[in-house]
Amino acid sequence: MFVRVPRNEEILEVAGREVTITNPGKVFFPRIGRTKLDLVRFYLSVTDGALRGVGGRPMALKRYPNGAEGEFFFQKRAPTARPEWVETVELSFPSGRTAHEIVVRDPAQLAWVINLGCIDLNPHPVRADDLDHPDELRVDLDPVPGVAWAQVREVALATGEALEDFGLVGWPKTSGSRGFHIYSRIERRWSFPEVRRAALALAREVERRMPGLATAAWWKEERRGVFLDYNQNAKDRTVASAYSVRPTPDARVSTPLRWEEVADCDPAAFTMDTVPERVRREVDPSAGIDDAPGSLESLLELAGQHEAAGFGDAPWPPHFAKQAGEPPRVQPSKRRTLSDPRARQGVVPPPAPGKRAGPTGRRRTTMPLIEIARAATESEALEGLERWKARHPNVWPRLGPADVLVDSMRGRSTTWTRIRVNLRNVPPKQRPPQEPLEVDYDPWEGQEWPRGG
Repeated sequence: MFVRVPRNEEILEVAGREVTITNPGKVFFPRIGRTKLDLVRFYLSVTDGALRGVGGRPMALKRYPNGAEGEFFFQKRAPTARPEWVETVELSFPSGRTAHEIVVRDPAQLAWVINLGCIDLNPHPVRADDLDHPDELRVDLDPVPGVAWAQVREVALATGEALEDFGLVGWPKTSGSRGFHIYSRIERRWSFPEVRRAALALAREVERRMPGLATAAWWKEERRGVFLDYNQNAKDRTVASAYSVRPTPDARVSTPLRWEEVADCDPAAFTMDTVPERVRREVDPSAGIDDAPGSLESLLELAGQHEAAGFGDAPWPPHFAKQAGEPPRVQPSKRRTLSDPRARQGVVPPPAPGKRAGPTGRRRTTMPLIEIARAATESEALEGLERWKARHPNVWPRLGPADVLVDSMRGRSTTWTRIRVNLRNVPPKQRPPQEPLEVDYDPWEGQEWPRGG
């Protein structure tokens, strides 16, 4: 029931509560003409599935006050001005700080969150009643630029098979963006580091099964194909949940699928306009996700086998304290540049005697990367890239899509953009040197870091 009130507001009666929607006619998706109220109505049309993804979980608020094409920011702390029926729970973060985050359990709370300008929903992989033991293993498939969607689907199917081989059930969904997600419910017995360790073992196993198509390499310069982002299982990492609308021009939706749909799925088919009808017509493919949580014991045994063979930990996200056993947190090309001047000419020394290859048996490669820009927004970074291209007109035609690395980096309350280029396809004598950055933004200015241990 909709009741019009003054001051450009709509009051919705949802789950026995009144939820005020401010600026309901504000256009959030200009390309398709969908408004904030349309977005709220969408979530209310897929409430059961959306709550299955976020229900009872603390959630970081990713707010787009000016819609999908505007800037966004992350808000961890729950707004102080909130209804008394909006639940919160206190979380602690790797930085040592704490915050009370929103916990959504019913449709009214969900509608209230969307009114804040949250387009997609980003819950933590824990329940509010046990913040130390995740109940989800999350597989985030992130394709390298230039990788075809068919390859993403192929890696997704192989990942589902690997999960099954290790005693887990994978629940697939489109990400609503370029990648793909597979979640597996797990028993609440393991800590965040243990779940991440299992995810790393899984990523290395899929890489072993699909060499050249899948990768567990953290550094983008070493990736080929589809990256299995094991670090999404580290504490304080969030992923867009099921039935989240994504800030794309066509308002794509992160949509749960049946495994038999994966081989032919097209992410463009799942949008704000099409998904409600799918939900009305079909049983939600993720309906049974909570029925049988699985065990990580087999994957942790695999991790132990990897470690016994000499394959230790992999890099953690940059805002985490240095972990015991973690390799150097410096991209390989920079490490090589500091220690071996031949790398500046693109010459890769062979492995030292007695040194092991990477976890899939391949020798680690060194790539000649240079950094172009660090900017608060992607548009600023891309403008810097255009200036660099204009100064080096003979270099740009030699670069392929995978040679331009546009990284969305997480800062304190929002993301920032870093752009690098890989000069591997440029003859060594024609490679431009590292120059002052076109845009030199410091997202961590004033940040106090935790002491490692």
